[in-house]
Amino acid sequence: MNKIRKAVIPAAGFGTRFLPQTKAMPKEMLPIVDKPVIQYVVEEVVASGIKDIIVVTGANKRAIEDHFDTPNEDLVQNLLAGDKQKLLDAIRDLAEMANFIYVRQKGAYGNGTPVLSAEPVIENEPFAVIWGDEFIYSEPPRLKQMIDVHEKYGGVVISGVKIENKADLSRYGIADISPVEGNVYKINAIVEKPKPEDAPSNLATHGAYILPPDIFPALKNLKPGRGGEIWLTDAINLLREQGVPIYAVEIENGKYYDTGNKIEYMKTVVELALKHPEINGEFREFLKGLEL
Repeated sequence: MNKIRKAVIPAAGFGTRFLPQTKAMPKEMLPIVDKPVIQYVVEEVVASGIKDIIVVTGANKRAIEDHFDTPNEDLVQNLLAGDKQKLLDAIRDLAEMANFIYVRQKGAYGNGTPVLSAEPVIENEPFAVIWGDEFIYSEPPRLKQMIDVHEKYGGVVISGVKIENKADLSRYGIADISPVEGNVYKINAIVEKPKPEDAPSNLATHGAYILPPDIFPALKNLKPGRGGEIWLTDAINLLREQGVPIYAVEIENGKYYDTGNKIEYMKTVVELALKHPEINGEFREFLKGLEL
């Protein structure tokens, strides 16, 4: 079975939930203390053994390319003059951590379109897709857990997270599942954002995917779905109908950070600030002193 060598990070969305902040700045570049969201995503991909990363971008996304580029000479000299070698090493490492390829999204609106836009770079091999505005901390990394399952079972593999609060089920794609072994399930169907009382389980399947190249003709043959958009889930369901097995991996030892909406983003900033080695103590004392 082909090894997973490439990962696609869709990063072309408008980020309307964060306007006006995202009018000129990509939502994927929103800072979590001192690193943007997309850097956490890239670090997960690299830690999972993948070096070729295709970032699918749109208008006003130049900052993403600049972030992972070699630092300009003015910044280098400024850091050297300030004896900030550690910071200089950190930003130089960004450019060397992966082979970055940037593709502009073209086509109808929907989360299936950026995947299809990456087809010329992917060619005829399985690949990973991982959203650029959310991430999971886990050990081993989420994507590595998924790759291990794909190497054993093949097909489509989707990351899964158990949703404990029933009211939140309507925010995610929820899987109708049958157990395979341990934390691996066969997906019978995915229901997008069901009413809580209609959800087939409490396993949300989203955030990261391993897909075969068959996903491209499936996406091309799709008619626009809900909201007139091209949905990746619809293409995956089409593959299932064609006999391709679909698996969910409930991510072990992981914590999901949804930075795609304001309240979850703020929770993420606070939680990771409390873990940051430079500021955690002072920040904790600040929070304790607030009159809540």
